[in-house]
Amino acid sequence: MTRISPDLKMEVYRQLALLPQRALSALDRAESSNIEQGKEWLGNLINTVFPDDQHVAFYALYEEEELLALLPVRYVPDRGEILSLGNFYTSLYQPYLAAGLTVESLARLLEFIRDSSHTVSAMRFAPLDVDGRCYKLLLAATREAHLLSFPFFCFGNWHLPVLTDWASYFSERPSQIKNTIKRKSKEFQQAGGVLEIISGTDRLEFGIAAYQSVYSSSWKVPEPFPEFTPSLIRMLARNGWLRLGVATLNELPIAAQIWVIAHGRASIFKLAYREDFKRYSAGTLLSAKLMECAIDADQVKEVDYLIGDDPYKASWMTHRRERWGIIAYNPRSIYGAFGAAKEHLGRLIKPAIVYLRNKVRRDSNLLNSRNP
Repeated sequence: MTRISPDLKMEVYRQLALLPQRALSALDRAESSNIEQGKEWLGNLINTVFPDDQHVAFYALYEEEELLALLPVRYVPDRGEILSLGNFYTSLYQPYLAAGLTVESLARLLEFIRDSSHTVSAMRFAPLDVDGRCYKLLLAATREAHLLSFPFFCFGNWHLPVLTDWASYFSERPSQIKNTIKRKSKEFQQAGGVLEIISGTDRLEFGIAAYQSVYSSSWKVPEPFPEFTPSLIRMLARNGWLRLGVATLNELPIAAQIWVIAHGRASIFKLAYREDFKRYSAGTLLSAKLMECAIDADQVKEVDYLIGDDPYKASWMTHRRERWGIIAYNPRSIYGAFGAAKEHLGRLIKPAIVYLRNKVRRDSNLLNSRNP
């Protein structure tokens, strides 16, 4: 049995600005693995998505003077849930967890969160790297804290470990992509098309306006938090992390992509194009130019398509991994106990429903084959 140190101490900070230097340094270390967990990204998220939310919190676990864990979360009163701090922009939740952190110590922090002044019915942490240490620690710690926890699938994540230069990488792409780029590059240039990559403050406001123009003219739904992306672009530019690709046709923006280059990784964050100029394949041309820049100029070790299993991503990437989440119910809460029972029952019933649905489909196909 693991002994719990009597020197463990828990703290909660309700504002990013109130974090002590040790916690800010921890965010810097977390940022080196995933910039979405750094103070710059989280600050922009809080300011533009949750500006008036009084339930954002940073829960810290100390052993004597050493910071062992820092969990950025948000409490949702209507549901009684603690959520990992993020929203649909978040591609990976990977908070700071010190190398010496144990499951038992992390469980004490979760108990502290559960027993806070709020009525906590559940904790939800997502999306997590299912093969990563953070996922394994949190799953084990929720159970150690006597929460009823269940893992769940979030989305697939396509990525490319960079092992060669651009020319070698491009030579291995599917023939459809190679032919499209070779054919459309000339057509696009002859029509007055220009590809540009903005990485600093020069032409930054033009780039932001171009991205917003393309996005508003694309198939995508309007942004619910319109200030998030422009503020993010400016923050990325200040830190030297921005690669904003813009394709213009006779000075009209028709495609735009936001790539993030930080700590040896290229993350493809946003992309959009105008449907009425789809025939130029400007989005594909822009992807190729940004990829060449990331591989040869920035010399990244990995390119990450972040969220989703869109079919086109497999043409550019070579590997797929999964992001999962953890929902952990508090059995001491009425809503938590009900939620856990519902979750458990649903997981028992789902295989039977899938079996019956497939059986009905097979029987229907068999009947149709006999009665053409």
